[in-house]
Amino acid sequence: MGAGPAGLLLSHLLARAGVESVVLERRSREYVEQRVRAGVLEHSTAALLDACGVGGRMRREGLVHHGIELRFAGARHRVPLTELAGGRSIVVYGQQEVVKDLIDARLAAGGRIEFDTEAVGIEGWEGTGGATPAVHFVDAAGRAGTLSCDVVCGCDGAHGASRAAVAGRARVFSHRHPFAWLGILAEAPPATEELIYCRHDRGFSLYSMRSPTLSRLYLQVEPGTPLEDWPDERIWDELAARLHVEGWEMSVGPIVERSVTDMQSVVVEPMRFGSLFLAGDAAHVVPPTGAKGMNLAVADVRLLAEALVPLLQAGDGSLADEYSARCLRRVWRAQELSTWMTMMLHPLTGEDFNGRLQLARLDHLVHSEGASRWLAENYVDLTGGAGLVTGA
Repeated sequence: MGAGPAGLLLSHLLARAGVESVVLERRSREYVEQRVRAGVLEHSTAALLDACGVGGRMRREGLVHHGIELRFAGARHRVPLTELAGGRSIVVYGQQEVVKDLIDARLAAGGRIEFDTEAVGIEGWEGTGGATPAVHFVDAAGRAGTLSCDVVCGCDGAHGASRAAVAGRARVFSHRHPFAWLGILAEAPPATEELIYCRHDRGFSLYSMRSPTLSRLYLQVEPGTPLEDWPDERIWDELAARLHVEGWEMSVGPIVERSVTDMQSVVVEPMRFGSLFLAGDAAHVVPPTGAKGMNLAVADVRLLAEALVPLLQAGDGSLADEYSARCLRRVWRAQELSTWMTMMLHPLTGEDFNGRLQLARLDHLVHSEGASRWLAENYVDLTGGAGLVTGA
């Protein structure tokens, strides 16, 4: 359930192993292909897309980054990611582009994606009394139907039918952060070759990009801030004030998309309930500061595909039994990294003491090779290739 990166990639991985699947998506194809979300791919995420045959356009059009910039106290500091992380790098490539590539690959291979089809309920996933899973849905014409299956994979986000099905059975850990992000997509050539994370007394800002002609920028604002409070001129003026350093100029252009997103952390435990498996935002939400959301979803379904193939083809449920624990170990590490970055870079209104602590932490980070290496290794690839990286 869900035709985001998690559901589509899982369907693709299963098909390559000879397992049939159906993807149900409540939105239209046009909608999911235009939905602007994350844009930073970890080293292992990009490698997996390459390995399963959907990384061609990513490699042609994606922007490979070997570092990030931290700005604070009016100065610029570069963290050389690739140098510190064993030669690994990140790729800036929009989530909607990953979705387009996966949809094209699934349809070209004869895969079944049912757009404009909303899953409204699941039954039989508990596995009691010999029941088998069934997903009830409503299609674009308002017709109700039922899809019988062996397992159900909930990749339908925090408000989908899969999360609703386990309400009262799952343990949900959550934290709401005291700020939000105003994000814009602008037709302006990026004025930087690498992402800029900026801590300023006026608030956090992030300068990212989606292509050589599109910039993606963010401003820290109050939760629930109305978009009408932020006309174009105010957005650009505030970005210029927060990002200002001597000798650097920001590109300005028409704003083609804008939104305000409250920031929260959520983890659902466990991630498996009988024949129902959760993945992606259905199981966890992280603050976007650490750029881990889509990467966690991809990591989930890589493990889920590894677990489902032997379960469905040979009746071997050993990896399926380990799925939740294997995923959650990485999920909590991503929460740690994302929360640490968030609280270090977002000043709290009226908290001068906290502000001084933030500057001290940032100063330590950029002047300590050990601290910089910890950030680089976890930012580029949270698992560090051979295992989770220990904290700083």
